[in-house]
Amino acid sequence: MEELFDGLLNDHLGFVVWALVAFVILLVLLGKFAWKPIMGAIDARERSIEDALLRAEAAKEEMSRLTNENESLLKQARAERDQILAEAKKVKEQIISEAKDAAHKEGARQIELARVEINNQKAIAMADVKNQVAALSIQIAEKILQEQLKDQQKQDELVGQLLKEVKL
Repeated sequence: MEELFDGLLNDHLGFVVWALVAFVILLVLLGKFAWKPIMGAIDARERSIEDALLRAEAAKEEMSRLTNENESLLKQARAERDQILAEAKKVKEQIISEAKDAAHKEGARQIELARVEINNQKAIAMADVKNQVAALSIQIAEKILQEQLKDQQKQDELVGQLLKEVKL
């Protein structure tokens, strides 16, 4: 058994050395040409995601602020309604009915306007995030394809591999 192992090791020692040299060259080339762009793209994506999260947080805070404003508007509308009701005791029943209807319509309109604004801001933020992710994906795919198709031998190997996979 030991003789077989020694024979195989001595017979293939040159191959092992060349494979090791090729591997080191490949590591150097990848380190020089591939890792930096990939890490740059990852950093850019991180920054875009952080920016999107910050914008989402800002939108959330704006939504909270709008909700607080809506609550204060509702409180104000209720206070006005109470005042109108206090004054309405002196006025006919028809004026009381009109004042209640006006207060309810105004409150509903203010709430609907706030909802529309919140939804618009949310849609804008989501569209921006989607656009940034799409642009980054296209850039990454372009760089990968450029790297893959630089060498004629790599192109031939890729075509050969694809032909093997295709079943007619």
